[in-house]
Amino acid sequence: MAEKVAAVVVAAGRGLRAGGNVPKQYREIAGEPVIRPALAAFLAHPGVGSVQPVIHSNDEDAFRNATSGLEKLLPPVWGGATRQASVRAGLEAVAASGPSVVLIHDAARPFLSDALIDRAIAAGAKYGAAVPAIVIPDTVKKIDAAAIVTETLDRGSLRLVQTPQVFAFDLIMAAHRHAAAAGREDFSDDAALAEWAGHRVAVFEGEAGNVKLTTNDDFLRAEALRVAALADVRTGNGFDVHAFADGDHVMLGGVRIPHSRGVTGHSDADVALHALVDAILGALAEGDIGAHFPPSDPRWKGASSDRFLAFACERVRARSGMIAHLDVTIVCEAPRIAPHRDAMRARIAAIAGISAARVAVKATTSEKLGFTGRGEGIFAMATATIRLPWSAV
Repeated sequence: MAEKVAAVVVAAGRGLRAGGNVPKQYREIAGEPVIRPALAAFLAHPGVGSVQPVIHSNDEDAFRNATSGLEKLLPPVWGGATRQASVRAGLEAVAASGPSVVLIHDAARPFLSDALIDRAIAAGAKYGAAVPAIVIPDTVKKIDAAAIVTETLDRGSLRLVQTPQVFAFDLIMAAHRHAAAAGREDFSDDAALAEWAGHRVAVFEGEAGNVKLTTNDDFLRAEALRVAALADVRTGNGFDVHAFADGDHVMLGGVRIPHSRGVTGHSDADVALHALVDAILGALAEGDIGAHFPPSDPRWKGASSDRFLAFACERVRARSGMIAHLDVTIVCEAPRIAPHRDAMRARIAAIAGISAARVAVKATTSEKLGFTGRGEGIFAMATATIRLPWSAV
């Protein structure tokens, strides 16, 4: 069924009510952009065959940085002036692949679980149109313009609706096209649009943790809960060394640096990234770079080391963890590292899907001592600090 299920993740809104100077889907929670875990959840789910992001045309760079390393993600499409128009753009983008079921999700809900996606897919197959919902725990009152209570509502028949909302693809695609042709762009969610088009919409069990981040208080609470859940703090160390050889550049921290010599070794011989990979894998207790990418395997000859770092970072996220900090020290007499430090930090952060504020790059010489002092090679040492939930141990 995987090849028949698509997910459309809507992230085209401006979302500035939450505060800050970036749309809320690109703000960070515990070092991770809000949009990333939602996309990663669908990408990792075996029942979802494709994931289509919908973003604002001004957010291309922010989106690229937030999603670096996420494999199999479809190229983003631009959203419209309304959420409804943005969803329609996402649906049109996946239409050619012929999905039978589509999940429509708001990027501002980053905490959905595999179990919720399971229930959504099952509900879509059973009903053709369904939404996750939770009961309302508090008393609900209706008020007038003067803020005077006019009625106490029976909450037993009321529900708070979430995403991902799920539909038979042809049903919701036709409903969106019909609404656009009729000039209706005012529906608050896709279920309301489906109801307007004459379809019955079922409800399935949502999740209290599947909150929508709207205000700054939402972000503060989410940050506190996320950090509290990741109570297992781990540190790993990494080390790598490569010899100089003929060439005209070296790769360091994912950045090509012109130099009178090159380096020889595994893949592109980026000692900084290799040391970081081993540090992350060490914190996870999952071996080292050679165990996952053996130098004897011809597939890795000359390969870009950003693939290895992205793999290690995804291993952290596969265990529902986060990368708290990456620190690397490069030791060589030449080339000079300082002019490239910020570029390295930015590149490492982009590969790892974290803020550059969580990446440190330092450099030193060995005072002309040893093989680095003689200009024979270059080495790097790295430390990675990660956080995992206790349940991942």
